Amino acid sequence: MNGAEVLDLSREGIWVLLKVSGPMMFVALGLGLVIALFQALTQIQEMTLVFVPKIFAIFITLLITLPFMGSTLSSYMTLVADKIATG
Repeated sequence: MNGAEVLDLSREGIWVLLKVSGPMMFVALGLGLVIALFQALTQIQEMTLVFVPKIFAIFITLLITLPFMGSTLSSYMTLVADKIATG
């Protein structure tokens, strides 16, 4: 394997990372903004109001996107194993 193939594999790994973690991060960001706006409008400064809904939302998003995440990671692992096997 030469340097260009290593860089391509690394670039693909970064894209896989973004694809897998993206949905949960966007859900957490969106819900965090909604809760922050709610807290600013009502002046409720309760810390658990931020964390508990985010945990539930991320868990539900994880359950929904788990098949997509598994197939994405599986295809990347197949690519990496093929590169290792071919040298």
